[in-house]
Amino acid sequence: MAARPAPRPIPTPRPTTTLLTHPDRLPPEQTRNLQEVQAACPHLTAAGQHVRTFAKMLTNLAGHEDLSEWIDNVPANGLPHLRRFADGLRTDYDAVLAGLSTSWSSGQVEGQNTRAKLIKRLGYGRANFDLLRKRILLQA
Repeated sequence: MAARPAPRPIPTPRPTTTLLTHPDRLPPEQTRNLQEVQAACPHLTAAGQHVRTFAKMLTNLAGHEDLSEWIDNVPANGLPHLRRFADGLRTDYDAVLAGLSTSWSSGQVEGQNTRAKLIKRLGYGRANFDLLRKRILLQA
């Protein structure tokens, strides 16, 4: 009686997501792994395609051309988490479109706000505005 080969272990989410990022750049062994995972879960193929399309919009700042089409295509695949994400994008469509179409970013301002809030929290609520101002200005 021949022993049956052990089944392949079920892949964990993190290695699976790395397979989905750039499937065209995978070596043959990982391409085979990706095909097995996609055969077991067809929703994963659709999710990966939607995520790659959205990432392309982000990197190419192509929101004017593709955003409304992307939002309309998401519900067709029956992916509830992506559908909720697309619905959220639709509620604040103008801001999302500006973020995906222009090279302007408020990241520096948000970083300074976060730093000021951290310094304020470090005072445990006991410091007044003058001390907070001095700590912010002297820390730079």
